[in-house]
Amino acid sequence: MTINIFNIAKISSEVRGGKAPRIKRLSEYIGQSYFDYLAGLPDLVLLMDESHRYRASAGVRAINELRPLMGLELTATPFVETTKGPVPFKNVVMDYPLARAMEDGFVKEPAVVTQRNFDAKSMPPEEVERVKLQDGVRMHEATKVELKTYARTNGVKEIKPFMLVIARDTTHAGALLALLQSDAFFDGRYRNKVIQVDSSKSGAEEEEMIRRLLAVENVDEPTEIVIHVNMLKEGWDVTNLYTIVPLRAANARTLVEQSIGRGLRLPYGKRTKNEAVDRLNIIAHDRFQDIIDDANRADSPIKLKTLILDAPNAGDDRLQSRTVQPNLAAALGLDRDEDAPEPADAAAQATASGVPVATPVFTTAQERQAAHVVMQVLAEYEVRTTDAPTRQAFLAPELQARIAEAVKERLPPVQLSVLTGTDAPPELDLADVVRRTVEVVVKQTIDIPRIAVVPRGVMTSGFKPFTLDVTGLQLQPKDRSLVGQSLRTHEQFTLSAQSRRTERRLEDYIVHALVEFDDIDYFTQASLLYNLAGQMVAHLQSYLPQADEVRNVLDLDRQLIANNIHAQMMDHFYESATEYTVEVRRGFTTLKEPTYTVGAGQPVRDYRHTVDEPSRIKQMVFGHFSRCLYPQQKFDSDTERRFAVILERDADKWFKPAKGQFQVFYKLGVEQPEYVPDFVVETAHFLLMVETKARNELAADDVKAKAEAGALWCKHASDHARTAGAKPWKYLLVPHDQVTEDKRLIDYLSFEKASRT
Repeated sequence: MTINIFNIAKISSEVRGGKAPRIKRLSEYIGQSYFDYLAGLPDLVLLMDESHRYRASAGVRAINELRPLMGLELTATPFVETTKGPVPFKNVVMDYPLARAMEDGFVKEPAVVTQRNFDAKSMPPEEVERVKLQDGVRMHEATKVELKTYARTNGVKEIKPFMLVIARDTTHAGALLALLQSDAFFDGRYRNKVIQVDSSKSGAEEEEMIRRLLAVENVDEPTEIVIHVNMLKEGWDVTNLYTIVPLRAANARTLVEQSIGRGLRLPYGKRTKNEAVDRLNIIAHDRFQDIIDDANRADSPIKLKTLILDAPNAGDDRLQSRTVQPNLAAALGLDRDEDAPEPADAAAQATASGVPVATPVFTTAQERQAAHVVMQVLAEYEVRTTDAPTRQAFLAPELQARIAEAVKERLPPVQLSVLTGTDAPPELDLADVVRRTVEVVVKQTIDIPRIAVVPRGVMTSGFKPFTLDVTGLQLQPKDRSLVGQSLRTHEQFTLSAQSRRTERRLEDYIVHALVEFDDIDYFTQASLLYNLAGQMVAHLQSYLPQADEVRNVLDLDRQLIANNIHAQMMDHFYESATEYTVEVRRGFTTLKEPTYTVGAGQPVRDYRHTVDEPSRIKQMVFGHFSRCLYPQQKFDSDTERRFAVILERDADKWFKPAKGQFQVFYKLGVEQPEYVPDFVVETAHFLLMVETKARNELAADDVKAKAEAGALWCKHASDHARTAGAKPWKYLLVPHDQVTEDKRLIDYLSFEKASRT
């Protein structure tokens, strides 16, 4: 197979200066023109992207001259624009509209954005334009931080977003470029970060414009704002467009359709379930209601979300991504640059950061170097559960002696001499360094084992019987014929569709489509498959009076029906084994370094102080803890902050775990998301996994699934703790209205026990 790639303009361009297009000139390499070579192929197939561009007379004429065996057209806009409006194509063989792509999760969710209580009619047009640009940048900066946080949290590549501004004409685009790069616009922050893409560029300027445009997805390329005038409507595919500011007059539908086409591609190839990562923002203060009304029409190709911005504060409301280290490194003195001077005033430094930090255990470079190696050796014991089922095992003198020997091998005397900068370094008491390091490690950590449930014996799987949900499924019979139109003569013709083989039983149409799925075994599931197919046939017969109408739907929509049934089957999938074995693969795990998105101007707040704006608590960061294993924490609700007040009073130590700390997964439909509990707590007698929830959410399926997974994990962890002589684990699900400071932590254990009985 030979693939030829070219633009239709290479063929359809008219003769200029007495010369035919190059593609029609003689080529000495093939003995004829490239065009004649293509036209002479007996099996030429044309794949025409953006096929609405081929409907002009020159394009049609060129395609006909090539005499292809078959032509397959692809376009997102299957219609021809005329003075009387769009005329739909008549030869569409498959239609997959944008609304379906959104519903199936293959593209971003577009959202129209405005400012709360915004009155465009009371402002001059230039002021509306300025506010839209400023709010566009606000959304852009917030999205940039959300993407950075998501990448760090999930260990995936970082995406650099950019903002697209749609200008009226080249003059308007030039004025916007000057404004966006000026000191008057966010103090010149975007100087050299804006490019203008339109027909006003030529020569070296055009080449530089194209170079930057092609590199806009590169995280090292500085462009964050692209201004364009009618040049980027199609054929330009990027995954990192997240904010669009349309400044050109158009009706609501045209405004949206032309705006979102370039920004719907997903950077990770699929939805992440992170709203900010999966959303495309269209800033439309002056057309907000018009766009909403049009999107809510029955024939609208899309359904838009809405997002209301609060007016900007007088201060800086930008966001930033912040990674927080556990207290352990600071307690050992391992969190500072070795080249930096010793802190002159640790107390002042602690006050500035909002964290009451004591003087580090190790203050000399020699001790810190040894302690760093001790930490490396301790980390290797995570997978050696026989030697160290918990960190408490490190307190044994025999194990400390083995650790000291391992550290000594990695710290030859020459290294100690270099570190101290003297010819005769003082003798290092390595056993003492190991002992003090271990004591701090035990104090500044909570042992979280890594638990895996492994199936043993004979594995069985399948689907449980169930009643199909046919709500809203009203498929109708279809015309079996296709309508075609000659591109040369414009004569229409019809071609009767060849249906697939006629099945003897109506249910066979569906069953034969279902067994094509890789996870369905006909031999073990045949009874269920025919039962489900029978339910669907009965449903079709309930509203289609003619037998041939039922057969028509089953024949032409068999795959659609099979897809619907398969999706429901996955909710009833089961997997079992003759036995399961619980394996503790690590007795403890290193504390993660969580990454937060917080307001750039936000101070470190005292966790005890009442929050005046609970709705903005996700942008805040809290400190001044004494029993938390991290210097700073971020709360998702004020309920969590108030529960932290109780923990600071009653717990020995606690923290909010980051994603991946537990690696506990729960089943919700066909998915198995990771469960990250709100708190991990250690008391004198127990270890607790805690979830706080609004009372009206306690009956939700995801909350119950998480609680079931958390309680099962705690049971397995307690079994391990019993063999290791450690504290047992308990799972607590606490309603928000029970989080009051008159409660003691032990009261919640009593509540949980009472609720079970």
